[in-house]
Amino acid sequence: MRRPTARLRTAVAAGLIALGAALLSPLAPAVAVTPADDPIPLPIADYCGGQCSDILPPGQNGNATLTQILLHKAFGTMPAHASDQLARYDSLVAGYPGLTDAKVNDFFNNASFGVPADQVESTTSPRPDVTITRDKKTGVPHIKGTTRYGTSFGAGYAAAQDRLWQMDLFRHVGRGDLTPFAGGALANQGLEQQFWPQAPYTEADLQAQVDRIRTTEGERGRLAMEDAQAYVDGINLYRTQSKNGRYFPGEYVLTGHIDSITNAGEIKPFKITDLIALASVVGGLFGGGGGGEVQAALSLLAAQQRYGLEEGTRVWESFRQRNDPEAVLTVHDGTSFPYAQKPANPQGTALPDAGTVVAEQLVYDRSGAATAPGAADPPKPVKQSMSNALLVSGAHTAGGHPVAVFGPQTGYLAPQLLMLQELQGPGISARGASFAGVSMYVQLGRGQDYAWSATSAGQDITDTFAVELCEPGGQAPTTASTHYLYRGTCTPMEKLERTNTWKKSVADPTPDGSYRMQVWRTHYGIVTHRATVAGKPVAYAALRSTYRHEADSIIGFQMLNDPSYVKDARTFQQAAEHIGYAFNWFYADAREAAYYNSGSNPVRASGVDASLPVHARQQYEWQGFDPAANTAAYTPPAEHPQSIGQDYYISWNNKQAKDYGAAGFGMGAVHRGDLLDRRVKALVAAGGVTRAKLTGAMAEAAVTDLRAENLLPELLAVLRSAPVTDPAVSAAIDKLAAWQASGTQRKETAQGSRTYAHADAVRIMDAWWPLLIEAEFKPGLGVPLYDALRASLTVDEAPNAGHGPTGSHAGSAFQYGWWSYADEDLRMVLGRPVVDPPSQVHCGGGSLPACREVVAATLKQAASATPAAVYPADGTCAAGNQWCADSIVQRPVGGLAHPQINWQNRPTYQQVTEFAAHR
Repeated sequence: MRRPTARLRTAVAAGLIALGAALLSPLAPAVAVTPADDPIPLPIADYCGGQCSDILPPGQNGNATLTQILLHKAFGTMPAHASDQLARYDSLVAGYPGLTDAKVNDFFNNASFGVPADQVESTTSPRPDVTITRDKKTGVPHIKGTTRYGTSFGAGYAAAQDRLWQMDLFRHVGRGDLTPFAGGALANQGLEQQFWPQAPYTEADLQAQVDRIRTTEGERGRLAMEDAQAYVDGINLYRTQSKNGRYFPGEYVLTGHIDSITNAGEIKPFKITDLIALASVVGGLFGGGGGGEVQAALSLLAAQQRYGLEEGTRVWESFRQRNDPEAVLTVHDGTSFPYAQKPANPQGTALPDAGTVVAEQLVYDRSGAATAPGAADPPKPVKQSMSNALLVSGAHTAGGHPVAVFGPQTGYLAPQLLMLQELQGPGISARGASFAGVSMYVQLGRGQDYAWSATSAGQDITDTFAVELCEPGGQAPTTASTHYLYRGTCTPMEKLERTNTWKKSVADPTPDGSYRMQVWRTHYGIVTHRATVAGKPVAYAALRSTYRHEADSIIGFQMLNDPSYVKDARTFQQAAEHIGYAFNWFYADAREAAYYNSGSNPVRASGVDASLPVHARQQYEWQGFDPAANTAAYTPPAEHPQSIGQDYYISWNNKQAKDYGAAGFGMGAVHRGDLLDRRVKALVAAGGVTRAKLTGAMAEAAVTDLRAENLLPELLAVLRSAPVTDPAVSAAIDKLAAWQASGTQRKETAQGSRTYAHADAVRIMDAWWPLLIEAEFKPGLGVPLYDALRASLTVDEAPNAGHGPTGSHAGSAFQYGWWSYADEDLRMVLGRPVVDPPSQVHCGGGSLPACREVVAATLKQAASATPAAVYPADGTCAAGNQWCADSIVQRPVGGLAHPQINWQNRPTYQQVTEFAAHR
C-alpha cells in the first residue's frame, strides 16, 4: 500500500477532528447482539455434504460509514468483509491447472447451510422472530426466522446492513432520477438515460404492478407481496436505526443528503414500488431479448441497395444467422423448439423509406454541466447477454452425481449488484445470491438438495411496431405528430418525462446542471424512431412483453426457494415457467441435471417476421393483445427449450436449441460457447468428471482468446497457402503459431507478474482483428452496408474493449463480434465445407491468393503497431500496459476502491456443486 503524503495525512486528520465525535460512530446497529461464541445449530436439511461452494467478489460488506471512507482514502484500510473474497477469486487464474476437489475452497467459499459455532462472528436479532448470524470468514448473513414475516424482515434488514446506499442508488436509476440524488457525473447521466427509456413508469404504473401481483396471482401472489412488505419493513428499520445511530453509509454525507455535524437530513423510506423500479433495472439489463428491428431494417435496405432485392436479401440473411446449423447449442440432442423463425410468406413488414429514419430525441432543455460536450453523447445500448453454465450428468462423473459450475456475469461493481445470503424460515430454505433491493428470496443458489443458476437467454420478447401517425383535427400528419392510429382511432401518445436538476457535492464535483428526459408511450410501446413507410409518417415503438410486468417473476423465485415445491428436475422446470424474463435456467441435484428456457414469448400473428418492424395494425398484433396491462398469449411451456438428463449442458448466452430463432446477429458457427462446449465434451468423453475438472474447464475458457482458438488455424492456413517471403509477416506468424501451440491464453507469465506470456502475439491479435475484418468485408459490402451491419453487431469485443454493463475493464468478452462471419468466409476461400454457405464470399473476392494478400497485409500492419497504440491510456491504465488494459476493475458505486485483478471471462457470482444425496 502506498503511504499517504504528510499533507494528505494532515488534511484527513484535521477533517476528522473537525467532524468530531459525531463521526466516530458505532459501526454496528444498536440492536440485540449475541456474543460470537453462542452456539448456532446447523440446519438438518443439507444434502450437499460439504460439496457446495460459491464466490462473489469483492466482499459481502458494501456499506461504509464516513469515518471508514475517509480512513480508506487516507490509509487504504477497508471495513471488515468489504474485499475479502477478491484475492481468492483472482487467484484461480494461476491456480486452476493444479486444482483438486480438496483445493476448491481455496478459491471459493464453503456454501454449506448454517455457521459452525466456532465460526460465528456475530448474531443480530432485529425482531424476536428472526436471527441474523454472520460468519467470521466472509460475513455472509445466515437469516433464520421462526415466522415467514420475520424471515423476510430479516432479509431486508441484512440487505440494508450490506447494501443500503447501493439500493438507494439503483431505485433512483430505475426511476430515472439518479442525477438529482447522486450528482451529474457523465456516468450518472448515462445510467439514467440508458435505463429509464427502457422502462419509463409513473408512480401509478409502479403501484399497478404491485396490485396486479397481489390480486391476480392467487395465494402465491398475495404471499409474495406480504414477503415484499416485510422485506421493506426490515430495510426501513435499519435505515432509521443507522440514521439515528450515525452509522449509516458515508455516501449520504458526501452527496449532501445528511449533515455530518448535526445529522440533519433524511434517508427516504423505502416502498414496495421501489422494488418494482429496481426490478426494471435488473430485468432490463439481464432478462430482456429482441429489439433492434429498426437497425436490422436499415442493414437489410442497405444490402438490397448494394446487391438488388433478391440477392441483397440473401446476403442479409447470411449475416442475420437466424438458425445457423453449425451454432453451438445448449440442447444438443437434436430436439427442435421452433420459435421466431423466418416466415415463408412475410406479412405486415414495415420497412422505412430510405433516408427517413431519425432516432427519437430523449434529452431536452439542457443547462449548466448538461451542456458539456461529452454530455451530448447518447448512451451506449445496454447488452443483456452474459453468464455461463457447465453441467455434467452423473453418468459421466467420478462420484456418480451431477456436477455443476455456473453463475451470472453481472459486471464488476463495488459493491456488487448481487449479495450473498442464506434464508431459512417457513416455506423458504436457500443460500445464494440475490440482487440487492429485491433480495427477499435467493435468486441464484442452492436449496436443501438442489442448486440452480441462470444465464441471459436473449430470445425475442421485444418487437417493434410502426404506428401510423395522424392529427386529431384531420390535418396531414408529419413525422413530428404526437397522435397515432390505434385500431382505426386517432389516439394521443402519452408523454412521460423527468426533469432532473443536480448540484455539485463532495462526492461529485460536476458543476450544477439540469435537463429534461422525455419519451412518448403508445399502446404498442415506447417510441424509439420516426420515419416514413411508403410515404406515410410513422413512429417506430418498441414493446417488450415484460413491460408493466417487471416483478411478476417473483412467483417463480418464491417457488425456487420453497423446498416443498422444488423436489426434482421437473418441479424445478415448473417453477422456472413462472419467470417472464428471458433466462436459461439450470438445475442439478444428486440424481439429475436439467435445463429450462424461461420468458414471456409472445405468440405472433401468422406471417409476422420478428426480426423486422411490423405495421401496428390489429391483424399483426400479438395474439390476445390487451394494451391496458400489456398482456397477450404466450407460447406454452412445452414449446420452450428444455431438457432433463442430457449428458452435459453448456451455456454462454449461445443458441438454446435447434430452430429456436436467434433474436439478434451473431449466433453462428463460432461463439464463445464453443470455448465451453469443446472442453466439457472432452471431459465427458474421458469420464470421471469432478468438481475440480469442471471448474478447471471453466477457468481455462475464461482466459482463452476465442479469436485465436477458433479462427487462427484458418488464418494461418491462408497465410501458409504459399511461401511466406516477407520477414515481418513470417516473424508475426511464428509468434502467433507459438501462442496457438501453448493454448491461446491471455495469462500472466507467473502469478503477480502483470506481464502476459506471448505478449507480442496477444498484441498482434488485438491490433489485427479489426484491421482484418475491415479489409476482408468492407470492399465487397461497400461502406453503407458494412457500417449498417456493424451497427447491429460490433466487429470485436476483446477484453480491453469498452463494453458490458460497467463499461471497460468488465471481464465479459468475446460475446459480440464477427467471428462466425470470418470463419465461414475463410472456410469458403479455403474450400472447406460450410453447412449453410453464405451468399457471397468476401475475402479477396473468393480468390485464395487475393485473400492471402489481404490477410498478410493486415497482419504486417498489426505487427508494427506499438503497445501504446493498441492499448491507449484510460482513466485506469497507462498507454501500452497490456495486462492493465485487460484487467478487471471493481467500479465504485460508493466510497471504497479495490485493487485491479487479472482478466477472467467468468461469472461474477459462481457456484460449484455436487450433491451427494437427495431427500
